[in-house]
Order: sequence, then structure tokens, then C-alpha cells
Amino acid sequence: MHEKKNALLSVLLVVVSVVICVGAAELILRLKNNAMATYDIEMWRYAKELKQPSPDANLSFEHVKSKSAVLQNVQIRLNELGLRGGSLQSAVRGERVILFLGGSITLGWGVSEENTVSSQLEKMLRQSGEQVRVLNGGVGNYNAARYVSRFLKQLTMLDLTDIVVQYFLRDAEDLQPDQGNFILRHSELAVTSWMAYHRLFDEAGEKSLVEHYHRVYRPDAPGFLRMTQMLEKLAEYAKSRNIRLYMLMTPDIHNLVDYKFGFVHDTMRQIAKNTGYAFVDTLPALLGRPPQELFAMPGDPHPNALGHRLMAEAIFPVISQKATTEVQH
Repeated sequence: MHEKKNALLSVLLVVVSVVICVGAAELILRLKNNAMATYDIEMWRYAKELKQPSPDANLSFEHVKSKSAVLQNVQIRLNELGLRGGSLQSAVRGERVILFLGGSITLGWGVSEENTVSSQLEKMLRQSGEQVRVLNGGVGNYNAARYVSRFLKQLTMLDLTDIVVQYFLRDAEDLQPDQGNFILRHSELAVTSWMAYHRLFDEAGEKSLVEHYHRVYRPDAPGFLRMTQMLEKLAEYAKSRNIRLYMLMTPDIHNLVDYKFGFVHDTMRQIAKNTGYAFVDTLPALLGRPPQELFAMPGDPHPNALGHRLMAEAIFPVISQKATTEVQH
């Protein structure tokens, strides 16, 4: 009996010690992350503070409307429709209204609001004499199926003249609904450990990533089929309302010297041609630049303000020219 009691006390002591150590580690990590922006933790905070579960299973999650947060030292404010930016104003007669759809690059992760590709394009168009508003519909961790679905279900009340799909390599990924995890949602230690585990044991290196995207862009891949279907739906919607359509192809910026994903650009160029999108490839504008020149922060492969400016400059001649020509479908 005495031995059982001692064993129980030993187990209890171990459990208490582990709890104390985990709690101390969580506290230390939170203090460190409060003093220094860390990419993984800031993305976790974005999901925690500016996202909520969506009643639409196809979306999985969506932006919290009319809320803002400072993430990666940049304020991200969301308006009444969950678009990045200020409150929407009534359209002015004759005003051109352009909507950008995309993921976290479109949102402008790590970039101030005035430096996003949508804001910089708006400034360029206004300087050229156009009466225009450019809206930012980017949502982090959305693929093409999600951002097109969200538009068709939630944003069709906008009186648009143009839609820009800012397409990224990951936009054909077959994303599954997020089931949610209480521990990962509330613990920075758990998130850090989870990310470290995946970095250690997941396939790594450019070669494996190239192989991965070859699988993603197979004509029979589920995500590819869904992406194609949704882009076709958006094209049908735009054609029925005489809305101009553009596809702004955005490269992975890890290696722009010996770029390995040209096959994805070629595939999307053909899809754009077949479905009536004016195709603009930003790769030539970024090619040859080292990662440190374009990364939003060390370890964060999102384009910084320079990257967004170069992308805005790439689409400006096409989108300004399209304003004066008849829509081709």
C-alpha cells in the first residue's frame, strides 16, 4: 500500500512539474513574441483575431467584419464587408470600381495598407486622370475556389467595372475544411512546436516543391478541377454583367534567379485565354531579384512594398488600356 502511494505521488509530481514547465515555456514565448514579430506567430494571431468560422463549409473561415489588428507591425483594418481598408462609400456616377480577389499576397501581409498592390494601382490610375476606386478582397489562406466562391455569395452587391484575380501557385491546392484545434488556437507554444515539427519532418527543398506542384496541376487533380470550375463561373458572371476580367499571375519569390515554376504560369496563361481573362504575368518584373530584396521580413516569403509596387506597375498599362476598349470574352 505504501509503495502504491509513493508511486502515485511520483506520478503526480511529474504531472505537476510538466504543467509548470509548459506554463513557464508558454509565458516566456509570449513575452518574447510580444517584443519581436515572428512570422508563424503573427499568422497565428491573424487567424485568431481577424478570422472566424464560416457557416459556408466551402469557405471554412472568413474575415471578421469591421475589425482591425496590428500584425507583423502593420495595421490590418477590415471594413463592413471584410475587405481590407476603410468603410465603403456610395459609388460616384461614372466611377470605375475595381475589385482584387486573392489570398494573403493580395491582402498585403506584412505591408501597410497604402503600399498594397491594390492601393498602389489606385494611386497610379488616379494620377493618370481616372476616377477610380480599387478594393482589396484578399483573404489569407484562401485558394481560388474559396475567394471566387466568397465573391459570388457575399460580394455581388458591389457595382464593379473590373475584377482582378491575383493568382498564386497555391491557388489550385485542394484545401480541406479547417476542423479547428483548441490547443493550437490558444497556445503559442503549441503552434511553435507544430510548425517546428513540420519543418523537420515534412518534405523539404525546391525539388520536392516542384514535384508537389506538378501533382497539384495535373488535369485530373481535385484542386485543379475545382479551381478551373470556379474561374469559369466567375468569367460567366463577369460576362453577363460586362465586367472586365484580369488574371494577375504572381510568382513564388523564394528563387527568382533560377525560377522553377514556369509550367504553372504557362498553364494559367492558357486557362486565362480560354475563359476570357486578360493575363498579366508579374514574373518578368520580379525576375532576378534576391529574396532579401522582396521578402516582407526574414523568413516571410510574402512580397514587401517594393514587390507590390512592381506588381502594380506590371498590371497598370493593361488595366488602364482596357478601360477604353470593349470587353473581349
